[in-house]
Amino acid sequence: MKINVLSVAALSLMIALGTSCSPKNDQEAKIQALEEKIAALETQGTAVTPVNAQATQPADPASLGQFTFPEMEYDFGTIPEGQVVEHLFKFTNNGQAPLVISNITASCGCTSPDWTKAPVKPGEEGFVKVVFNSTAKSGSQSPTVSIQANTNPTVTRLRLKGTVTPKIAGAANPVGPIKK
Repeated sequence: MKINVLSVAALSLMIALGTSCSPKNDQEAKIQALEEKIAALETQGTAVTPVNAQATQPADPASLGQFTFPEMEYDFGTIPEGQVVEHLFKFTNNGQAPLVISNITASCGCTSPDWTKAPVKPGEEGFVKVVFNSTAKSGSQSPTVSIQANTNPTVTRLRLKGTVTPKIAGAANPVGPIKK
């Protein structure tokens, strides 16, 4: 009886191992077939493009402007909370086409940009003005503005940096009537 149970157990184990190897071998065969297809495509020089990919072409340098900033970062030092810092970043267009700034976005609501709205011809200068309001800000600050233009790369970042010292509570403006 014990021999029959052991024989049945051994037979079951052999069947289980035999059937479990088949899917693994099948999977390995599929992987091998895919690797062969990839190798064949690579040797033919055929690139596989996903169906949802957009066709892109390198930008023609004749259609691009090029920023040249003497400085890309301005250190305003240490200022008291509530002070407004304004800095003018000047640039030259060293590209082959008029430089057009399409948009500038600030990293936070405390910073507001202004810029040359007209196209800047090659060799000419333009500006980006950045205003930082330190009200309700304290400690190390580094607001940025991101410029989108017909340049390569299409986004250029300028940065202000500095430290804002907090107001001392009760020392600034008294609340209520002042006694004389």
